Amino acid sequence: MNHYLDFEKPIAELETKIGELREYSTDNVDFSSEISKLEKKADKLKKEIFSNLTRWQRTQLARHANRPYSLDYIDRIFTDWFEVHGDRNFRDDPALVCGFARIEGKPCCVIGHQKGRNTKEKVMRNFAMPNPEGYRKALRVMQMADQFGLPIFTFVDTPGAFPGIGAEERGQAEAIARNLREMAMLKVPVIVTVTGEGGSGGALAIAVGNRVLMMQYSVYAVISPEGCAAILWGDGSKGAQAAEALKLTAQDVDSLKTVIDDVVPEPLGGAHQDHDQAAEILKEYLLKHLTELEEYSPEGLVEQRYQRFRAMTEVEEPKK
Repeated sequence: MNHYLDFEKPIAELETKIGELREYSTDNVDFSSEISKLEKKADKLKKEIFSNLTRWQRTQLARHANRPYSLDYIDRIFTDWFEVHGDRNFRDDPALVCGFARIEGKPCCVIGHQKGRNTKEKVMRNFAMPNPEGYRKALRVMQMADQFGLPIFTFVDTPGAFPGIGAEERGQAEAIARNLREMAMLKVPVIVTVTGEGGSGGALAIAVGNRVLMMQYSVYAVISPEGCAAILWGDGSKGAQAAEALKLTAQDVDSLKTVIDDVVPEPLGGAHQDHDQAAEILKEYLLKHLTELEEYSPEGLVEQRYQRFRAMTEVEEPKK
C-alpha cells in the first residue's frame, strides 16, 4: 500500500493518471506519448518539490511508511544472511536484527533497527525502539565479529531507545553506555549508516563507527522534534518549529564536518520510491569505505575511531 505525505500529493495525482493510462492502453489504443509527457512532468515536479524541502518535511521523509528498513537493505545488499537471536540473559528483542552475511563474497556482521510495515509488525518490533536486551544482543554479535575479524555494518533507524519501566529496570542506560565503550574498542572496521531516524542514545548505541554515513533524507539528533517542542514550549505539536532549531538533516549534520563522513544520495523522490536503486547506491558507498578501512591495522582502526569522536568536540575558554 502506498502512503503519500502532504507535499507528495501533487506527484501522487500525476502517478495515478499515468497508471490509469497504462491500464487503458491496448494494441488498438496507444497512450505512450501522453504517458511520456506525464512522466516528464512528474520528474520535473519531483525535482522542484524535493529541492525545496523544509527540515520538518525531511523528517517526515525519514519516517515515511514506505521507506526501506534494515531487512530491505540486507536482502538487497548482502547474501547468506543468518540472523542471531537473544542476548543470553533475558530474551530476544525484535526491534534490533543482528546476524552474519556476506558482501561481495566477504563475510561480515550486520546489525540494524527494524520497523514494521503494518500494525502487527510495528507492535512486534516495538516501533524499532530497542530494550536493553536488544543492545546486549547487538554487543554479543559485534564481539563475535571482532573475535573472527569480520567487518561490522550497522543500520540506524529508530526514534530512540524504549523508555518503558521494564527497560529501565533491566538497565537501559547501562546497556547503551556499555555499547558505546565496547564499540570504541573493536579491532575491526565499523561502518554505520543512518537510513531513517537517528534518535538520541538509542541510535548512538550501534553508531560508534570508523565511518558514519547518512542517507540523503535521513535525520540525526539528540531528541525528536516533538520531544524537543514538548520540553521547550510545552507543546509537542510544534515539531516543525523544533526541527528548524535542531538542524537535524543529513545536510545540516554534514556541515559540522566531523560528525559524519558521507551523505548517500537517494533516488529522485526519496528511497521509498525505489528500494532497489537506493540499496544499489548505498552498497557502492559501503564497499568504498570498507576498502579504505581495510588498509588499517586492528590497532589503527581503534585509534582512528577514537580520534574521530574526539574531533567532534571543541572547547573554548574565555579570554582573560
